[in-house]
Amino acid sequence: MQISISSRRRLAVKLGLLLVAAGASAGALAQSAQTAQVPALPQAPIRLIVPFTPGTGIDLIARTLGPRLSERLGRPVVVDNRAGASGNIGTEAVVRAAPNGSTLLVTVNTLVMNASLYPQLTFDPVKDLMPVTLTSWGQLLLVAHPKTGFKSASDLVSAARQKPGRINYGSPGVGTPHHLAMELFKSTAGVFVTHIPYRGTGPALTDLLGGQIETMFLPIHVALPHVKSGRLVALGIGSDKRHALLPEVPTLAEAKAGKVNVDMWYGIFAPPGTSPELVALYNREIREILLSDEVKKAFQTQGMDPSGSTPGEFKSLVELDAKRWAGLIQAQGITAN
Repeated sequence: MQISISSRRRLAVKLGLLLVAAGASAGALAQSAQTAQVPALPQAPIRLIVPFTPGTGIDLIARTLGPRLSERLGRPVVVDNRAGASGNIGTEAVVRAAPNGSTLLVTVNTLVMNASLYPQLTFDPVKDLMPVTLTSWGQLLLVAHPKTGFKSASDLVSAARQKPGRINYGSPGVGTPHHLAMELFKSTAGVFVTHIPYRGTGPALTDLLGGQIETMFLPIHVALPHVKSGRLVALGIGSDKRHALLPEVPTLAEAKAGKVNVDMWYGIFAPPGTSPELVALYNREIREILLSDEVKKAFQTQGMDPSGSTPGEFKSLVELDAKRWAGLIQAQGITAN
């Protein structure tokens, strides 16, 4: 049976309309899927809460990432410094924030130390936050005043064994990475050095440079100018490898002072209840920003090495680090008071 020309035309038109409808439906599905993958953010500015004062390494991270995140997301991004209580005030502000993508926490591994140092907190710094991504690593340098005569970390260990408690070390306060790094060093080397806590790195560094205390751990970028000028002696770096800014300084293990890794991680967290889609959005955008040469340079001049992660990888790192420091805090009987 033959189909007339007019019938074939009508059939072609119907088929064409069906194909157009199918195409439109496919396009709508694709657009819907894309919308589902990129959740809507609030119109309000995005707050990056830094639980420490301006000028710290954490503050630098927030102020470096903020403008670039704003450009990529098309939203204003502001840095909000909420210092106090060893970072707990700013951290709690994020724990209590709405999980809508408008608030993020930029912090350091002090977070997991606080979980054990402040058992009376009304929130759990580890369990009550959503890990978004690691941003960087920072190293701590063990330094001493030249008058001590120490040339390496093993010299400090020998002196501490001969005169238990007679050597004083400083820190910016109880529970800071600087404090717990030395406590780990003491535990590993089996020595006793007396802790002198200060209110911030500045006062502790002033007394170290003046010879009122003998030694302490300092971030590389803080110690570097004083090591270069000869006002401080670098005894060893608390990491598994040497640092490019001070390649001649050995690791503490190389200095025969014990295998002590006190690398500090920096990262970003979201409030509890934040959707996986929002976490994935921030993770993707921030990791892309971290690949920028400009960002790498800004971080590295402060002794930090950019390093991203998946949310799952960061979560595992945080949980493992929390257990490590909890064990040390319990074993050494360290309290926040």
